[in-house]
Amino acid sequence: MKKKNYTLQHLLLLAGMLFCFACTEEKPAEVKIEKTKIEKNPFRFYKDIEVKPGLNFEILSWGKGADSIGGYQILMSDSVKNNYKSAAVERKGIMTDAWNMDLDNDGNPELYIQLLSKKNTSDLNVFEYAGNNFNKISFPSLTSNQKKGYAGNDKFFIKNGDLFRSFPAKDAEDTTKTIAKTYQYKLSGNSFSTSEVKPE
Repeated sequence: MKKKNYTLQHLLLLAGMLFCFACTEEKPAEVKIEKTKIEKNPFRFYKDIEVKPGLNFEILSWGKGADSIGGYQILMSDSVKNNYKSAAVERKGIMTDAWNMDLDNDGNPELYIQLLSKKNTSDLNVFEYAGNNFNKISFPSLTSNQKKGYAGNDKFFIKNGDLFRSFPAKDAEDTTKTIAKTYQYKLSGNSFSTSEVKPE
C-alpha cells in the first residue's frame, strides 16, 4: 500500500513540476509584417491596341514627379510569329490617348500617341511599325497662318478613315467671336500634308 502511495506521490510531483515549467515558458515574440504600399496602376497611361488577332501593341507611360515629363514604351507582341519588340521614347506632355491607323494604306500599322503638351495644347507622336522596326514619322506643327487666332483646345478625330484636327480660333475680323477651324491630314511616303476643311 505504501509503495502505491509513493508512486502516486511521485507522479503528482512530476505533473506539478511539468505544469510549472509550462507556465513559465516565454511566449515567442510577435512577428510584425510591414505592409508595403501597392499602387493600383503604376503607369499613368496604359492602352492595349489589337491590330489583328495575335498582333498587339501595348503603350504605357511612366515617370516620377511632374506628370508632363517622363517616358513611354511601345511593346509589340506578335504571338503568331513569336516576335516581340519594344521602343522607349522620352516624352514632354501628358499622354491622353493612343490609337492605330494605316493612313497611307501601305499595310503597315501606324501608332498615334496624343500628348497634352501644354495646359490646353495637344500634339501627336506617330510611329509606323514596318520591317520589324518602329519608325518615327514627324507630325507637322501648325504653320503661322494656321495658328492665326489659335488658343488651344485641339481635338483630333477620325472620320471615314481620315485624320482631322479641329480647334476654336478667334475671328480675325471680330475678336469677340470664335470660329471653328478644321484641318485634314494625309500621309504619303512617311510625310504628312495638311489641308483646311472649309465649313459647308
